[in-house]
Amino acid sequence: MISVLLADDEAMIRAGVRAILATDPGVDVVAEAADGRAAVELVRAHRPRVALLDIRMPRLDGLAAAAEIRRLVPATAVVMLTTFGDDDHVARALGDGAAGFLVKAGDPRELLAGVRAVADGGAYLSPRVARRVIELSGARMARRPVARDRVAVLTDRERDVLGLVGAGLSNAEIARRLHLVEGTVKGYLTSAFTRLGVRNRVQAAILAYEAGLVDADPR
Repeated sequence: MISVLLADDEAMIRAGVRAILATDPGVDVVAEAADGRAAVELVRAHRPRVALLDIRMPRLDGLAAAAEIRRLVPATAVVMLTTFGDDDHVARALGDGAAGFLVKAGDPRELLAGVRAVADGGAYLSPRVARRVIELSGARMARRPVARDRVAVLTDRERDVLGLVGAGLSNAEIARRLHLVEGTVKGYLTSAFTRLGVRNRVQAAILAYEAGLVDADPR
């Protein structure tokens, strides 16, 4: 069972996220908070596997709360809930190495996939967040030749897998899409991450977008 703390100052958002998580019998929302300070205290009390934090909250914003959670309860993976109005904050959090980024108005499947990915020790970046961050940098096209040179060291199959990581698919979904076993997908990812010098799926997803490897409609 994946235990989750949910923190958002809007009760309706919390109710919606909780309802989506409730569709997965393997996920349990153990606590809710309406501000960042309460979120930190509840994480210390319940020690959930995943903390879903809104970026903009009273008393302590999501980024500051995430930093405290990582310091006090490092076993809890933090996923930031964002809106497109939070662009600068998302860029900041990317630099700090948050485990995941999800758009509140995104596909509910992304929420479930993201929670499961970070609970398993991975990272998850909503495709819409990745695309927006790269667009905001104003350097996507300028970076594309460099990114393509970086991914040129990969095999064709590794590039296929990287593109699907960028699209937000889990290892199991990638395996089904490419008619592989999940262990083989993990092997391709390990090799690709080593060749590219990336540490997690978030960095890999951004590189996949910059290199133009992501299908506009992967599902």
